[in-house]
Amino acid sequence: MATPHNSAELGHIAKTVLMPGDPLRAKFIAETFLEDVKQFNEVRNMYGFTGKYNGKEVSVMGSGMGMPSIGIYSYELYTQYDVENIIRIGSAGSYCEEAKVYDVVLATEAFSESSFAKTQSGYDKDKTYPSENLNNKIKEAAKKLSIDVHEGCIHSSDVFYREGDGEYYKDLYSQKGCLAVEMESFALFHNASVCGKNAACLLTISDSFVSKQVTTAEERQKSFTDMMKIALETACNL
Repeated sequence: MATPHNSAELGHIAKTVLMPGDPLRAKFIAETFLEDVKQFNEVRNMYGFTGKYNGKEVSVMGSGMGMPSIGIYSYELYTQYDVENIIRIGSAGSYCEEAKVYDVVLATEAFSESSFAKTQSGYDKDKTYPSENLNNKIKEAAKKLSIDVHEGCIHSSDVFYREGDGEYYKDLYSQKGCLAVEMESFALFHNASVCGKNAACLLTISDSFVSKQVTTAEERQKSFTDMMKIALETACNL
């Protein structure tokens, strides 16, 4: 049952997968929060693990950076491994004052200039959407844990290093309503829609276009625990 990108066999991966971009963050989550952990993938060092959280089976796997990468891994999880729910847990750059470094953001929609969805299935809109029911479960989990969460549109960009004066984010915030930027969720939401599955995106603000605050690579790998706890609590109720 292995694919070119995943050495797992059918049954090795839980129905719900938490998907950080960084495979080392996946490893950290598995080692820190899960019990009875088994590693199911190390192809291309894109680590995947399945274990139990409060008695519920859950998997965590890296997605890599960008829409082509998460597009491959999420599509295979949905179509080859019978995964029903993917919750992206990633980092993001804030476009506004209200979303500060270490704050958690729940995506209500993803805006992108990307051609991913049009190429994949002919979908020609510039926004894709998470699963409403999954988002509601996430909000319930956040409330139970007393963790504040911002909700809003996010910008899924194909470009990390962008030429120009660096002021483009102001229009994306004022005209498109984008609270923050990341690089994967537009494709994840589209794949979930195409496959008839569920997807959501929780983000922790790692840097800010407004305040110029930043976090280190190690902090991004190990310190975004509020987001992780919300996702794990959600997985227990699916």
